[in-house]
Amino acid sequence: MEKKIGFELLPHTADITVRAVGRSLEEAFAYAVIGLFGVMTNVESIEPREKREVTAEGFDLENLLYNFLEKILFLFDTEQFLVSRVDNIAIEPQQDGYIVKATVSGERFDPERHESRVLVKAITYHGMRIYQEGGLYVVEYTPDI
Repeated sequence: MEKKIGFELLPHTADITVRAVGRSLEEAFAYAVIGLFGVMTNVESIEPREKREVTAEGFDLENLLYNFLEKILFLFDTEQFLVSRVDNIAIEPQQDGYIVKATVSGERFDPERHESRVLVKAITYHGMRIYQEGGLYVVEYTPDI
């Protein structure tokens, strides 16, 4: 089955798995962020009204993804900030791992405009995979809902 660029939500026993696909690792990470919010609401209803800079480090790519998503989820937990775009994302190797920097755009949750689906409580390593297939990068993870 051919993978397409973007993200999709896959059924998982009592949870949901996010699969993000991109032409680059950065694009796959960006779609992984959008997929996180796709679990919680309709991302097409989120307008890119405000921006936040996010930086995370990790000792390997899975740890980098985990820490990056945790920082993004923290924005939601503390500010009710929903993300609809990820720009200027860069993943760079460091002496002891990797660093990712990105600009995320979105707005605060408004129950009048944003559908309320399920709440993501935490990011987990459960089912987390980062791999290449058919020249594309694939990121999968199962958040705790």
